[in-house]
Amino acid sequence: MIELLILFLHIVVAIYVFTKNWQEFGKKEGFLAVAVLALVFIVGWSISGAISRVIYPESCNFMFFNEDTFALCLLLIPEIFFFRFYFLKNTVEAEIVDKKS
Repeated sequence: MIELLILFLHIVVAIYVFTKNWQEFGKKEGFLAVAVLALVFIVGWSISGAISRVIYPESCNFMFFNEDTFALCLLLIPEIFFFRFYFLKNTVEAEIVDKKS
């Protein structure tokens, strides 16, 4: 259940990224941004999956939280930083400039 929530969050982020880049730069840039996001997700999930199999004990597998859920939770941490600096950079810079003014 938690996996579905995290995957749904990724779909919402992909829609946001596509729409933002499509409005600012065009349709090609929108698809390219979604492709970059998908690439980061796929590579990150494979790496965090390998890490979670080493770290997460097998005795703690529950119905709602298992190794895959732990891997997705590990993946969310670097993805949040990636998303903020890659896709929200202009928004964050605008907020900083507005606060200084």
